[in-house]
Amino acid sequence: MAATTSIVRGQTRRLAYAIVLTALAVALSPISIPVGIAKVFPVQHMVNVLAGALVGPWWGLAVALVTSIIRNALGLGTPLAFPGSIFGVLLAGLIYRATRNIPLTVAGEVIGTGIIGALVGALAVAPYVMNRPMGATALIIPFALSSLVGAVLGALGLLALRRTGYLERPDGTQ
Repeated sequence: MAATTSIVRGQTRRLAYAIVLTALAVALSPISIPVGIAKVFPVQHMVNVLAGALVGPWWGLAVALVTSIIRNALGLGTPLAFPGSIFGVLLAGLIYRATRNIPLTVAGEVIGTGIIGALVGALAVAPYVMNRPMGATALIIPFALSSLVGAVLGALGLLALRRTGYLERPDGTQ
């Protein structure tokens, strides 16, 4: 009974964090910088790092997906929000789960968004969804810069959580 209650509490906590992180990302979405046809959105990348660590890769993926849907529905984003967020949070979450290392988590966000997401955006989303063909590397610099800025902000948030004892250290201690 106690184990079941603990699992339910953990899932409820993850759901609550996912909702709050999604709301934070949507509420702060006016903070964007237009670069070409993309809107670079460092807040999403901050949330990706936080979500990857706090709720894990799969719930983090849900946060990124729901945030992208809401931002597009409200006219606050472009279809590039999808590849620009989902690959970063997935990689950041997987790395954090395996290592509990914040700098590596930041690198996962930057690689997932800045390289993988940018390539998917340039090669699949821009030409087929937005009807705007572009070179394979056209989005790498703006996506990488945006994700780097946001990921560093997210890392600062994780370090603050770790300092307060809320987030466990790589060795499993508080």
